[in-house]
Amino acid sequence: MEDLDDLDRKILAALHVNGRASWTDIAQLLGISTTTVARRAQHLMGAGLARVAVLPHLEHEGPVHVFLVRLTCAPGSQLRVAGLLAKNPDIRYVTIVTGGYDIVFELVAPKHRDLYSMLVDYVHSVPGAQQSNADLVLHTYKVSYGWSVPVLGEKAATFALHRPVHTCERGHLDDVDREVLAAMREDGRASFQSIGRRLGISESTARRRLEAMLDRGCASVTTFIPAAALGYEAEILLWLTVEPSMQESVAERLAGERGVRMIASTLGQASLVCEVIVPTTADLHHFTSRTLAAVPGINSWTAGVQVLTVKRGFLMVPWAESRIAAALTPAGLPA
Repeated sequence: MEDLDDLDRKILAALHVNGRASWTDIAQLLGISTTTVARRAQHLMGAGLARVAVLPHLEHEGPVHVFLVRLTCAPGSQLRVAGLLAKNPDIRYVTIVTGGYDIVFELVAPKHRDLYSMLVDYVHSVPGAQQSNADLVLHTYKVSYGWSVPVLGEKAATFALHRPVHTCERGHLDDVDREVLAAMREDGRASFQSIGRRLGISESTARRRLEAMLDRGCASVTTFIPAAALGYEAEILLWLTVEPSMQESVAERLAGERGVRMIASTLGQASLVCEVIVPTTADLHHFTSRTLAAVPGINSWTAGVQVLTVKRGFLMVPWAESRIAAALTPAGLPA
């Protein structure tokens, strides 16, 4: 990542805010040639610094429970534990952190599933896993991709994808919709022609199905990039203890901060959990000492630095794959 220049970072940021933008559109945004964008972007994606996926809405097949789990590990086992957790299809997100815990992961449980087997039996069967603390996510106030906008400048606001609120009935997608989503989960930039050929449908049908799902919020185009690739120094998870009567106002106030990628209320030791991505540690100091300090209702907070994110959106992120494979293979475990 140290070898990336400003143009590389701008191309990554453009893909981050609009993963299906054409090379021509990105070239026009940045004021360079389409050939340069295509060559550089394909190199960056081939190097594992970006992955574009089309993902269904979390509750597209019915209601779920979402738990944010903090886990301690046996010394030296963090990568191996994170890799094993990432293999679980019910786990959407895995990151290795500093602080009182070693790993934070998000487990998505359909409401008919046995929570004891998922949160207790499974978690503590993972070799190296020790103490865990699971908090039920009650409400998500914000999930944003705008933290990368400063790399592009304010003109990126009109370039970013519109992400409508999901208002459809659960479970309404048909088999063709699911096939389109499955095909574009692995490659969110796949052409409609290739998707149609793969599924035995017309190019126009593939286009129409995806666009309808995006317009209704049933699916979203998501680009995963490491914040460090854009030169950002700080990816932080914060757990906030908040006065109960002020939880809504605190969440709404923090949701207005560009650097806040996600904020949600939880049923546990903390009232709110917040993911913050900012360019420098100086910006982080400003956020903790001034932004948080100025919000009425926050009683206390604890934090951890995300040192390696392994999985997002139910997908292994490409920049972690080689490390995880190396951590699993020597132990005689399947890579």
